[in-house]
Amino acid sequence: MAQSSQIPSSPIPVKPLLRTLAGLPSERPPLWLMRQAGRYLPEYRELRAKAGSFLDLCYTPELAAEVTLQPIRRFGFDAAILFADILLIPQALGQGLAFKENEGPVLDAIRGAAELTRLNPQGIHGRLGPVYEAVALIKAALPPDCTLIGFAGAPWTVATYMLEGRGSTDHAAAKTWAFGNPEALSRLIDILVEATVAYLGRQIEAGAEVVQLFDTWAGVLPEAEFRRFCLEPVRRIIAAVKEKYPGVPVIAFPRGAGVLLDGYAAATGADALGLDYTVPLGWARDRLWPKTVVQGNLDPRLLVVGGQAMADGVHRLLQSFQGRNHIFNLGHGIVPETPVRHVEDLVRLVKGSAVSA
Repeated sequence: MAQSSQIPSSPIPVKPLLRTLAGLPSERPPLWLMRQAGRYLPEYRELRAKAGSFLDLCYTPELAAEVTLQPIRRFGFDAAILFADILLIPQALGQGLAFKENEGPVLDAIRGAAELTRLNPQGIHGRLGPVYEAVALIKAALPPDCTLIGFAGAPWTVATYMLEGRGSTDHAAAKTWAFGNPEALSRLIDILVEATVAYLGRQIEAGAEVVQLFDTWAGVLPEAEFRRFCLEPVRRIIAAVKEKYPGVPVIAFPRGAGVLLDGYAAATGADALGLDYTVPLGWARDRLWPKTVVQGNLDPRLLVVGGQAMADGVHRLLQSFQGRNHIFNLGHGIVPETPVRHVEDLVRLVKGSAVSA
């Protein structure tokens, strides 16, 4: 497991998340939540209304920093994750992108391999400069024990949006490329690997201490294509990041990978493996740990329901990974209808686990 280089005066990290990623013991698991900054927070909704558009929010450093810091101030999470979107890279590559009300992201879909020549991975930083500015602002404002996480979408997941033109339930266009024109898909993946390495590198240079790769649609491919278009590109990204920034841990989140999670961390070089909420806790405990740090995997709907159901789910998760290197998180992102008070209850339960551990 990678050791952090973020505290040059000492080889032992002091921030809870960095300690766990370094394989060191802790009284309780560090806590952060995917999509912890977002529509369930009234302060986010107020700022979003003032920003004008979602992309304006992402590309205005002061606003993106404020959104990132809101849940840290309210809940005291152990890590902040940069507020941005995985589709900023396609836009920076030259693909048209808009976020439409009640529709979500819409891109100018790539319909043929000839269109790949329009994508320019060398030119992304001009568009993404405000993101790096936001990272620096966040890092300067964080509490001393709070870790800053940068992120990007993994190439396969980003490619699905670029090829479909929007979110999809069956990923028909992307899977048609994977099965029918795999060499062209490989060229797109290569472009995304290059851009993602450069993007994460700039985030790290601006202050990110950990990075996470979100492969939201990893689970839609059969094994051979999963290994070619999901696992191998992530391995290449992690290898490139670690070659230049050897002290920065990488968390991989291949959602829906199921049994293909076994061996994934070793194959990719990831320091921690994010688990979606379908992964059985006993299987994860026995097959994934102690080979890797695990992160997850409370069902976000339990956070909506709250009460005893949520408390039982939290207890099961804490008990399953007690004494192990575990990062407490959800098995996917917070949904907008989540009551704030339930997140407050969750934080109390997890932070209180140090008392009873």
